[in-house]
Amino acid sequence: MTTSSDRSPAVDVRSSKSYEIRTYGCQMNVHDSERLSGLLEEAGYVRAPEGSNGDADVVVFNTCAVRENADNKLYGNLGHLAPMKTKRPGMQIAVGGCLAQKDRDTIVKRAPWVDVVFGTHNIGKLPVLLERARVQEEAQVEIAESLEAFPSTLPTRRESAYAAWVSISVGCNNTCTFCIVPALRGKEKDRRPGDILAEVEALVAEGVSEITLLGQNVNAYGSDIGDREAFSKLLRACGNIEGLERVRFTSPHPRDFTDDVIAAMAETPNVMPQLHMPLQSGSDTVLKAMRRSYRQERYLGIIEKVRAAIPHAAITTDIIVGFPGETEEDFEQTLHVVREARFAQAFTFQYSKRPGTPAATMDNQIPKQVVQARYERLVALQEEISWEENKKQVGRTLELMVAEGEGRKDDTTHRLSGRAADNRLVHFTKPDQEVRPGDVVTVEVTYAAPHHLLAEGPVLDVRRTRAGDAWEKRNAAEAAKPAGVMLGLPKVGVPEPLPLATGGCAVD
Repeated sequence: MTTSSDRSPAVDVRSSKSYEIRTYGCQMNVHDSERLSGLLEEAGYVRAPEGSNGDADVVVFNTCAVRENADNKLYGNLGHLAPMKTKRPGMQIAVGGCLAQKDRDTIVKRAPWVDVVFGTHNIGKLPVLLERARVQEEAQVEIAESLEAFPSTLPTRRESAYAAWVSISVGCNNTCTFCIVPALRGKEKDRRPGDILAEVEALVAEGVSEITLLGQNVNAYGSDIGDREAFSKLLRACGNIEGLERVRFTSPHPRDFTDDVIAAMAETPNVMPQLHMPLQSGSDTVLKAMRRSYRQERYLGIIEKVRAAIPHAAITTDIIVGFPGETEEDFEQTLHVVREARFAQAFTFQYSKRPGTPAATMDNQIPKQVVQARYERLVALQEEISWEENKKQVGRTLELMVAEGEGRKDDTTHRLSGRAADNRLVHFTKPDQEVRPGDVVTVEVTYAAPHHLLAEGPVLDVRRTRAGDAWEKRNAAEAAKPAGVMLGLPKVGVPEPLPLATGGCAVD
């Protein structure tokens, strides 16, 4: 296995080979896939048509090790591609991400038709490894043990013209017993503030008007550079960037959520009144077993302080049901926190063993039927609260950033969709004048459902923006490309600060 960290020269295939990237897991993986796309396009590859389903010259799997049975799903997908590869000489398959970092040589042993295996620390090597595999006619497995280059220094093919992820750190210093991410992403490594702000300014110059600061434990930013208030300073600095309308971040950890961060959120106009604060459990006993460094009182104290400083803040969370040893009394404590916190939305997960984590070998694993029953009770309670909280929005006038691809029924209902400042999804009546993703509209909310709002009256105002101009310019450029060069990654649109996998990347 090669582990060298020397930077190799860029490879330029100059043959218009097509590529497809399949992304699994959290926001960090989505952002990494944007980097992989940029690297491949810089090397001369073109994006395969959307829905190509493996009919590309290079298929890349950017994997997640957090989901249950993630490895079985990967090998099932690889198995489907094996006959396609046999029929297509020259086709290459690459596997990267957290599962690749974890399983290493196992992937090639179980799926010998895979050409490249690369880890979370050396995504920049993908084009070189593909070329090396082609020339040497053998699989290339290269897993770096530490970060070679911060991902944001690599070329990028961003999935949205008007909203962007900006990674401020990678890795995590926590040791939660249900999470394998620190073992795969490594210890926290922070970017220099000047580099982050330079990237944000460059994005705004290109037309981006919303950014989401991204990290496995985003508000621990500064621990690597010795400044405990570095994150709040970064938020305030983003407030001084002209043209940057919306700033979000994901995901913080209650341990590191300090008063200076709350003050920065409240006092910086373009930092949005929205917070995703993972709870995981409301029981102090379970939190201790999870190795979470806060307790119920501390968590509810943070929520109280945020609401006092930002009254209209929408707070969302993650909750794990059925962690090993969880009693009925423990679960009731979780329900208590949910009632007290009144989350706008909660992402609830049934605990399942993650191989390689301490929790997987703990005693008192909870029977599936017990976990299921508790999960259903929690979901029912949160649905009721989400609906009640959304009903409070009826009659309010909101500014929405028009989104792309977020309203699945928009075509049939003749509506458009957008995100309010607090990140609530609002479907609104399509106005007579042209409205583009990235533009801003003003609407009055007329109806609330548990997971979205409706504005059924006429749009009160439309503000065309530089972000909308950027979307229009990009669409025109895409349309002018030769047939077959289309978007192949899952639609991202406005980067949501809500996690896809609990306990994983960007979720702590």
